[in-house]
Amino acid sequence: MIFRYYQFAWECDNYILFSMKNIKSSSAMTKPFVLIYLIFFFAGTVLFPGCFSEGQSWVSSENTTRGLTEFGTNMSPSQGDWLITRLPAEMPHLNPITSTDAYSSLVLAWIFDGLLDRNPQTLELIPRVANKWEVSEDHLSYTFYLRTDVCFSDGHPLTAKDVKFTFDKLMDPTTDAPHLKNYYMDVESCEVIDDYTVRYHCKKPYYQHAVMLGLLEILPEHVYGQGDFNNHPNNRKPIGSGPYILSEWQTGLQLVLERNPNYWRKKEGQPYFDRIVYQIILDDNASFLKLRRGDLDYMAIRPEDWVRRGQSETFQKQFNMFIYPRPAYNYIGWNTRNPVLKEKTVRHALTMLLNRQQIIERLYFGMAEPIDSPFMPGTPEYHSEIKRWNYNPEEAKLLLDRSGWIDHNSDGIRDKEGKDLAFEIMTTNSNPIAEKILTVYQEDLKRAGINMQIRQMEWASLLERVDARNFDAVLMGWQMPPDPDPYQVWHSSQAEKGSNYVGFVNKEADRLIEQARVSFDRQERIQLYRRFQEIVNEEQPYTFLMAPKAIVAVDKRIHGIRVYPFGIYEKEWFVPTHLQRYVHVKEN
Repeated sequence: MIFRYYQFAWECDNYILFSMKNIKSSSAMTKPFVLIYLIFFFAGTVLFPGCFSEGQSWVSSENTTRGLTEFGTNMSPSQGDWLITRLPAEMPHLNPITSTDAYSSLVLAWIFDGLLDRNPQTLELIPRVANKWEVSEDHLSYTFYLRTDVCFSDGHPLTAKDVKFTFDKLMDPTTDAPHLKNYYMDVESCEVIDDYTVRYHCKKPYYQHAVMLGLLEILPEHVYGQGDFNNHPNNRKPIGSGPYILSEWQTGLQLVLERNPNYWRKKEGQPYFDRIVYQIILDDNASFLKLRRGDLDYMAIRPEDWVRRGQSETFQKQFNMFIYPRPAYNYIGWNTRNPVLKEKTVRHALTMLLNRQQIIERLYFGMAEPIDSPFMPGTPEYHSEIKRWNYNPEEAKLLLDRSGWIDHNSDGIRDKEGKDLAFEIMTTNSNPIAEKILTVYQEDLKRAGINMQIRQMEWASLLERVDARNFDAVLMGWQMPPDPDPYQVWHSSQAEKGSNYVGFVNKEADRLIEQARVSFDRQERIQLYRRFQEIVNEEQPYTFLMAPKAIVAVDKRIHGIRVYPFGIYEKEWFVPTHLQRYVHVKEN
């Protein structure tokens, strides 16, 4: 599964089953594809039990991890109405191959199909465009048999040639998709057997091949086969075979999805909503006000909004609340190419100067868990005995003294060999919690003789700087998949152009990651990953922050809601006919 960028951990709490993508930095995440999709289950219950009165609608993580939490699932679904929610950032473009952020993944999941899907409860692979598939005993051959009734939204049939085109375009050296290519690097070729049968030939086994090949979203060759793929005009007007089409994209305002009239699932699996609207709202306060006014049907909210404003009688009457562990974490990534940050002792000190527990208590109101590893607490892969980098400013200052970082010229900033202990950290300009975290951190660093400058940027511009390796440090988050493969983010081969943008290079870590990839024994992978976590923990290329809980408000007119191990799954949602709000204002 793929990792995808997100700004911070709370801004998008949706279902992601495929990869790991970046999210901003506060408390959010989402989608299916690459190591980037971080969805794991935490143990324990939600904090503040005394804050909830009898009869309030909220969900404990104990229930959520078992996938038992639900609302309005005891009635037959109804077609119609709109679903309106928030996107906390503008997306650079919409292409399932080249998009790297979690927000794009949210939208793309409605527009494109893969050969396979996942059962949201068990996470097992199930048929989608392919109605069956076969895997050879040596795990080197994967054959998919496609349905014959699937069309793209423009009416063209989806055939085996489109599957081969998608794979070949992904692996084209000119295609800008390093975050994905590492998952397919051991796939030698895609062979068209006939119009509705494809066979992938692999050079060596990989335990995620069935997932990655099955969930790869299929592009139509007749649309994307001509022109500059990376900057294709249909990156603003995508054509897929999924249940919705993109009918409108007003930059900085909203995206509108409407039902795909050529969708191949005519009865079972048809989408319930006529229209899905993503309003692009950068400011958290503005989005919460729109939610309270009824302009938004659901969204993930900040802990402070839930504690201070979400417990009123009016709010509780209007919304159901779902609070559950989120498969994502926030971190500070240190560019190890930087002449100051390349020193491990400096990174150790920087981590010990961050008061994570204070941040969790004061900014997250206890609704987060500190982490020290790239795997999520509560999952089998997590190393529970890993070293804890607790807040210890005195020890951090001693460590810097011993390493030669001393204020030689009495200007208040430590220096060594003519270099000041100074750097810039980037974060998004639309996340108040990220700003507060860094402001508190900046003061702690200043007292220790370290000069950290904060640069707030638009999300797209920040991603450009990260992709170009033009940064010192960055505050972001990863969204996790069900069974994450660290290769995308941590293998040294991904340091130049891939998701290993901090430049982490360690031969033993590479070997452990490579061994895990070819093992189909999860227990064996767990043991390899635990040693890998010890290495990352010692090197500290990231200062791991916390894994925030998801706090999602959903308008009570919306039914069919279940919270699964990987979060909420909007494809099952509907509005009963008598509660529908927009039925009389739909456009012709």
